Amino acid sequence: MTIQLLSSLISQTLVYSAPLILTALGGVFSERSGIVNVGLEGIMVTGAFSSVIFNLSFADQFGALTPWLGVLVGGFAGLLFSCLHAAATINFRADHVISGTVMNLLAPPLTIFLIKVIYGKGQTDTIQEQFGYFDFPGLSKIPIIGDLFFNKTSLPAYFAIVVALAAWFIIYKTKFGLRLRSVGENPQAADTLGINVYAMRYAGVLISGFLGGMGGAVFAQSIAGRFAITTIAGQGFISLAAMIFGKWNPLGTMGAAMFFGFAQNLSIAGANLPVISQILDVYLQSAPYVLTILVLVIFLGKATGPKAGGVNYIKSK
Repeated sequence: MTIQLLSSLISQTLVYSAPLILTALGGVFSERSGIVNVGLEGIMVTGAFSSVIFNLSFADQFGALTPWLGVLVGGFAGLLFSCLHAAATINFRADHVISGTVMNLLAPPLTIFLIKVIYGKGQTDTIQEQFGYFDFPGLSKIPIIGDLFFNKTSLPAYFAIVVALAAWFIIYKTKFGLRLRSVGENPQAADTLGINVYAMRYAGVLISGFLGGMGGAVFAQSIAGRFAITTIAGQGFISLAAMIFGKWNPLGTMGAAMFFGFAQNLSIAGANLPVISQILDVYLQSAPYVLTILVLVIFLGKATGPKAGGVNYIKSK
């Protein structure tokens, strides 16, 4: 395998991994607080929708900066949308899985309805300002290593990696992270220590919404290039599987997301790879979803999440 082919395989894997990493990290924050969030798919949809609308509207004003601003817009859209899940599960004590499922069912038709209202058709035009490939100054000149990891690569992927490292530090090395984990493990004990369980759970869900919205925005502006009903097709569920596969640890989740990103890239790069090129395209295209199902079947029963995950908390008087 040549350096050029391996470099292309790594860079494309990073492209597909970036939205998965961000969204899966969002799931980690939510579930570490005790709120199961299966609504990551719906959150990604709202993030993708809002970022594309912003991109189409303001590309002329902001130029190359537009996609990054679109990521922030998508993050805030996901945060607002996640308020529905937070209110339903924390204030109204709804079943977490049902609430998340409703979010997944609500987001696609709502966003497509808004697209039809705004543009008069069922999908947007292709955005002009997309995330392209990036060369790291200096690092891209390093022999072999530079060609593989820092030349014509995905800057959003490295941003997602930095976010994963920051998430690990926040969850395991800060007072906020300790409190977040405590309400996800034993909210009664946390409450007796003066920790506001409701506030910490809201924080976990809203952070989840922000990161999930950013993930949807990155996917729309680096891979899809527009917004339609099929733009986010299972990415949220793959992110959920990555979170479980990574055992609710930000670094493990990042590694799992990269694994799934590699699986998605195989359907494109597989034609240029020995042995894999002999596999029918339909099998390569279905590989990420088959792997998602296998991971959930094999690891869901064995993986141990936060003890109070999915359990509604009622503050005692």
